[in-house]
Amino acid sequence: MDAAMLKYVLVGGGVAGGYAAREFVKLGVNPGELAIFSKEPVAPYERPALSKAYLFPESPARLPGFHTCVGSGGERQAPEWYADNGIDLHLSSEIAKADTKSKTITTAQGKTFEYGSLLIATGSTFINLADFKTPGADAGGIHYLREKDDADKLVEEIGANKGGEAVVVGGGYIGVELAACLALNSIRVTMVFPDPHFMPRLFTPEIASFYESYYKAKGINIIKGTSVTAFEKDDQGNVVKVILGDGRSLSTNLVVVGIGARPNLGPFKGLLEEEKGGFKVDSSFRSSAEDVYAVGDIATFPLKMYGDRRRVEHVDHARKSAIQAVQAIKAAEKGETVDDYDYLPFFYSRSFDLSWQFYGDNTGDSVVWGLDGASASGSKFGAYWINDGKVVGAFLEGGSPDENKLLARVARQRPSVSSKKDLISGGLDFAAKI
Repeated sequence: MDAAMLKYVLVGGGVAGGYAAREFVKLGVNPGELAIFSKEPVAPYERPALSKAYLFPESPARLPGFHTCVGSGGERQAPEWYADNGIDLHLSSEIAKADTKSKTITTAQGKTFEYGSLLIATGSTFINLADFKTPGADAGGIHYLREKDDADKLVEEIGANKGGEAVVVGGGYIGVELAACLALNSIRVTMVFPDPHFMPRLFTPEIASFYESYYKAKGINIIKGTSVTAFEKDDQGNVVKVILGDGRSLSTNLVVVGIGARPNLGPFKGLLEEEKGGFKVDSSFRSSAEDVYAVGDIATFPLKMYGDRRRVEHVDHARKSAIQAVQAIKAAEKGETVDDYDYLPFFYSRSFDLSWQFYGDNTGDSVVWGLDGASASGSKFGAYWINDGKVVGAFLEGGSPDENKLLARVARQRPSVSSKKDLISGGLDFAAKI
């Protein structure tokens, strides 16, 4: 059978997929020209909700409430939106095979489609302890969080374990956010991770100490500097004990693992040039294959303001890179080009009553200000990172929207600074004067 021909094919039903679809509609797409293939059974949604409001004990987030593009204040794109705009939404349709020479993709169900332009937005997948051959890692009661189905299973387990205990493996983004959600659900939480403190890739020891103290005050036990080496199961194959590298063991029947993610290159691996774990793309997210673009977590792209190439795993980049790629696709059809992608790295997190944002680069020396006396929600403190005499990164806990915009401006402009004392004494005022 001949392959069905589609002008635009978008593979991936996550955040990037939803924002790309919106941009296609904005720039003009005729009914039947765009098809989206997603292995998930639901239309694209704002994935960060899964480790936050989806797990709240009161007024939890549920679909259709957080379909894209509500995460940035846009229209909610429920399944009806795609139908109304003539977009073919193929759900539960994972792509199993691709051929960039014949410009075809084939689903796991065996259906083949030919494309004119292909946009890959397959995101990341979680790192599984089974990948490290951890004994007992296949036990029931061990959860990972990446998709809505994962969150649904975790919600069910949380409901069955009210007043019980849980072990969270990992002290990064997901581990920190999930530990907070479990505690909010009246579960006694123990966090285990090998690092010396929370989120070592971003937090300084001083910043991490604040958050760890806050978590301990919420009843969360923190075990640092050791790893999980094994799990013990009961006769039904469910987890009953977590064995640690320092010889300790923790009894529990609920484990949540958040030890990082890896880009999901899927059937496109080996077909496109790779760099730093992702597909190498240009400033418009064109890959090494003709008419193939890759965005979000899987793209290693030129980071213009720093003059290097990076792969960024974050929802903000997923949204913006998807928009950039669609604009490039549509411009190329008219023989035009788009401006280079000029991205400012941005990360944020919310847990309990805390909320922080970070902009820029955390290289060089760090300067923390306002942390003395900060011990509870409502505290406001921050940090700057200085490299070659310039402020290249800015962090703020408890900032207002306007204050957070000041951080972005500092990180974007990278002002020169004469001394660390100026930053410590100036704090947020330093950013306000830029």
